[in-house]
Amino acid sequence: QVQLVESGGGLVQAGDSLRLSCAASGRTFSTYAMGWFRQAPGKERVFVAAISGGGARTDYTDSVKGRFAISRDNAKNAVYLQMNSLKPEDTAVYYCAASNSYGRRWFRDEYDYWGQGTQVTVSS
Repeated sequence: QVQLVESGGGLVQAGDSLRLSCAASGRTFSTYAMGWFRQAPGKERVFVAAISGGGARTDYTDSVKGRFAISRDNAKNAVYLQMNSLKPEDTAVYYCAASNSYGRRWFRDEYDYWGQGTQVTVSS
C-alpha cells in the first residue's frame, strides 16, 4: 500500500513558477514509477510527466516539455513537479500517482495509487 499526499498548489500569474510535492508512505517507494496527471474542469484526467523508480528516466507530455521538470528523492519518499513559465491552460487539479510499470506511464489505468490532488490556477 502506498498513500500519496500532494501539496504546493496555488494561484499564480502567467509566467510564474510553482513546485508541487508529493509525499508517499511505504517502504517500497523506490520500486514505483511515479506520475503527475492533471484534470481541468470538464475534462479528463491526463498525463503530464512520469519518472522511473530510480529516477533515471523521465517523460513529459508535449505541452509541458521545456517548462516542467519531474524529480524524486527516494530517501525522502517524495516526488516533485517543478513548473516554470506557467500558462492559463495549465490550470487544473494536479494528481500524483504510483505505478508498478514505467513502460505504460501514459495510461491512468496503469497507476494503482493516487493522491487527493492539489489545485493550480494560473491567471492571465
